[in-house]
Amino acid sequence: MQLFYNPIISKDAASFVFDKEESKHIIKVLRKKEGDVLHVTNGLGFLFTTEITIASDTKCTVKINAFEKQEAPRFRLHLAVAPTKMNERYEWFLEKATEIGIQEITPIICEHSERKVIKTDRFQKIIESAMKQSLHYYLPKLNEPIAYKEFIKKTTSGQLFIAHCEETDKKSLKNELKINEDVTILIGPEGDFSGKEIQLALENNFIPVSLGNTRLRTETAAVVACHSVVFMNEA
Repeated sequence: MQLFYNPIISKDAASFVFDKEESKHIIKVLRKKEGDVLHVTNGLGFLFTTEITIASDTKCTVKINAFEKQEAPRFRLHLAVAPTKMNERYEWFLEKATEIGIQEITPIICEHSERKVIKTDRFQKIIESAMKQSLHYYLPKLNEPIAYKEFIKKTTSGQLFIAHCEETDKKSLKNELKINEDVTILIGPEGDFSGKEIQLALENNFIPVSLGNTRLRTETAAVVACHSVVFMNEA
């Protein structure tokens, strides 16, 4: 099945029109025609079965024949991950985390962050593409970048973890996770969190955890954390 994305489609609509870019892709690239069936999600858990009624490469129009809603996960996974020096590494993380089943992502700017200014437009497109490719019907929420200290102060609910590389007493993430509960995990930059940042997390009830016996890159650590949480909740 090929999945399309349109954020404004709703279960109350009888038909809708794709924007110019998506219309061109559907008609010119994929060579779809009137009567062809398209499967569309709005990123809110709905899957719509639609039929092309006007095969225009500027205003492809479809009617909605049926829809269903996928049950939302019983937990919410939120990863707060420092931007990597090379954008493509962060983009890889976004793609893989979306495929695995993350619900929310926040880029956090830390003391050791080498990249402190990022644009989220491209990140958003990568998440949307990964959602369609992996046939997910829920679009992960991508937040605007935020300073680490600000993020820590406003994050208070659910299971709270910080994964860092300091040689201190840490728990194993897989042993600490509780199924069907919301989870927030902090992942630092290439230079790791500073000592002050780790202490601030501990003061705000974050539990220090290890993701394994080897030192991982930022983006790898984030994907490992994502998979661990999703896997534990599917077991």
